[in-house]
Amino acid sequence: MNEHSTGAPPARWFQGVTGYQWLVLVIASAGWVFDAFEGQIFNITRNDLLTDILRAAPHSPEVRQWGDIFLGIFLAGGALGGILFGSLADRFGRRPIMITTILFYSVFAGLTYFATALWQVGALRFLVAMGVGGEWAVAATLVAEVFPKHARAHASGIFHATSTIGTWLAAGVGLAVGAQWRFAYLISVLPALLVLWVWSRVQEPESWQQARDKAATGAGGKLGSFRELFFNRVWGPRALLGMVLAAVGLGTFWSVTVAGQDLMLDLLRRGGMDSAAAAAQAKFAYGVIETIGMAAGLLSFGPLCVRFGRRRTFILLQVLALVVVPVTCYLPTTYTQLLLLLPLLGFSTLSIHAGFAIYFPELFPNHLRSTGAGFCFNAGRLLASPVLIFSGWLKALPGMTLQFAVTLMGLLFVLGIITVLLLPETKDKPLPE
Repeated sequence: MNEHSTGAPPARWFQGVTGYQWLVLVIASAGWVFDAFEGQIFNITRNDLLTDILRAAPHSPEVRQWGDIFLGIFLAGGALGGILFGSLADRFGRRPIMITTILFYSVFAGLTYFATALWQVGALRFLVAMGVGGEWAVAATLVAEVFPKHARAHASGIFHATSTIGTWLAAGVGLAVGAQWRFAYLISVLPALLVLWVWSRVQEPESWQQARDKAATGAGGKLGSFRELFFNRVWGPRALLGMVLAAVGLGTFWSVTVAGQDLMLDLLRRGGMDSAAAAAQAKFAYGVIETIGMAAGLLSFGPLCVRFGRRRTFILLQVLALVVVPVTCYLPTTYTQLLLLLPLLGFSTLSIHAGFAIYFPELFPNHLRSTGAGFCFNAGRLLASPVLIFSGWLKALPGMTLQFAVTLMGLLFVLGIITVLLLPETKDKPLPE
């Protein structure tokens, strides 16, 4: 079934999906799983890494300071990589750039095993992030182009939801290596084996080949052109609004979703539990229980947007988040009560991230699809950076409670709703040519 088929869609979304299309989803998802792994493995090992390299105590202010600096470096590298490699994938094809991005994040992560200085860690984290940001742009575009229209949203939602596997994998590796943090980065080289699979099995989508041929004859737009993306009266506003929507999702992830762990820690400490035991229970509450809700939210976005449309689903889930965030902050008074609410917090606040993989590739034409999708998601990372700084400042204000600060940051979803209202509906429409 192609994009222009006029027949009624199959009763089940997966009917008519070919073996090759499933293979593309598996390969793209594997790349995204390791994307998430490379991003999270530093968060899990950074205390051991930094105390080793800085030769400092585990709770030294220097350790926290450099951890935040490297997070900022990672966000910047991801933004640059997503924008750059997204454009290159439109110019040279999906397959070679996907291979390049996988090699980027796996090889440079592996080289972290040998790092002995802060500048080496910073440089390598930047290069790893470039590969991580670029791989998402290419993989999300590839899934959208390969799957038939009736299955596209479900497949793209599944693709993005597999990031939770990467998070769990990183947690498992972190526990396995303990304080021997270098071995976690040596394991990070393994995703490079994906390159052989991509090279042997992935084919360039027909839509990109047609765009390449049109560009060669002058009949189509210039492949991967930022000038055309930003100055076209249709694509330009979509790119900027998509960037704002992604910034809302990414900003609330770090300031609201991740705060589930801090909310639990705060509740347990106020209940008189000692810090070590409270920290262990809070990590379990966030890393396992809330993450289950996150995964359910990511998997739900595809079926919901098929039923209700892309815009309505974005709005519905952000309205839900506006309700759930203050309820989670203020209603629970016991560990069990908060534990029951955390999956709902994860579901409502993270689910829209799957929408980025579904929606962004649908906003742009063949010759700008990866460029536009990569710009939206990864420029959103940069736009979200001040949100993280503001969130940290807000939570540190004298007299400011964590519950009130998290509730205030949740109001960012209002901006997300307004942004969606300015974007077009793409449900049941073919990809722009």
